[in-house]
Amino acid sequence: MTMMPQAAPRPLFPVAGRTLLFTVLLSGLAADLVWEVWARGITPLLVGGPLQPAALVQSVFGFRNWPLAEAIHAFVGVVCYPLGWLFIARPLQRALLPGLPLVLAGAGFGLGLWVFALYVMAHLLAGLPAFLGFGSLAWASLAGHLLFGITVALVSGWRERQAGGMR
Repeated sequence: MTMMPQAAPRPLFPVAGRTLLFTVLLSGLAADLVWEVWARGITPLLVGGPLQPAALVQSVFGFRNWPLAEAIHAFVGVVCYPLGWLFIARPLQRALLPGLPLVLAGAGFGLGLWVFALYVMAHLLAGLPAFLGFGSLAWASLAGHLLFGITVALVSGWRERQAGGMR
């Protein structure tokens, strides 16, 4: 009887390096672009005004500098959230629900980002109504965060397949 060689188990966390950095930036830029098109292009057509996360950043940190608030939100979207996907959400999904399709895992990540933005940041830190009172902007924000999470998941998954597991 011959034994078939088994593939090495995939590491739970990606390995730090240039490949990972490129994956973070590419997935973050792609997801942020999708978010911006949704937030500033499509949402105004649906609810009469854009999503303005910089205004939330200003409320949380108590400053009036709009470009700085935009830069903070862009940095979080391009760098911090993709790192959160790669080092928290994706490893949890692999450990707890390994068969979950990537698009559903990404949607779950986006849902978590929405809860963080509209409950933790907007409500607990900025004092606004929880989930902005579940008005039309809250639902538009949910859709935008779902699109963001799915985009990060799909782009990083594509990169992982290209790089052979980001080793």
